[in-house]
Amino acid sequence: MSAVPGAARPRRWLAFLPLALFGLLAALLFVRLYAGDPSKLPSALIGQSAPPLTLPGIDGASGLADADLRQGHVSVVNVFGSWCEPCRFEHANLIALASDEALKQKGVAVYGVAQKDSTENVRRFLGALGDPYAKVGLDADGRAGIDWGVYGVPETFIVRGDGTIAYKFVGPMTAESLDSEVKPQILKAMGQPAS
Repeated sequence: MSAVPGAARPRRWLAFLPLALFGLLAALLFVRLYAGDPSKLPSALIGQSAPPLTLPGIDGASGLADADLRQGHVSVVNVFGSWCEPCRFEHANLIALASDEALKQKGVAVYGVAQKDSTENVRRFLGALGDPYAKVGLDADGRAGIDWGVYGVPETFIVRGDGTIAYKFVGPMTAESLDSEVKPQILKAMGQPAS
């Protein structure tokens, strides 16, 4: 029997198909690698009602509850951990935010969510660095963090007075980002123009 002319050619082309698919996938990943600012992680919760919170406090203090975020004033919810080095780095900036008299007069409250932490460790952390929080909720199992879409600590959310998430800041807050991003977003959440 003789071979049919041209029958080997399609089989040779199929051998290059995996290489072509790999090349397309590599090109797509390369393009996405440089698309956008990696510090601007999207959040599906922006513009949505904040997931419910019922977190116990530390040392007998009242914890953080859903109602705290629906008091008619803007809330800043900072997710942190005593075990988190970047959280230590940003802590002075949270104290500066909580101490801002102009924001305090407008009712802005700063709340903390201690993720995957223990009461003792949070007590030591805040005792050593200061406590900027109106209330701290202990998220020992990390469930609230999952519900809020936390990628990793620290993350900070700005919540409107009706409980709607207005903004999410990912990573440690610096003095520069506090002034250039966080405070303007707080004012925006209040319906005021940023100065």
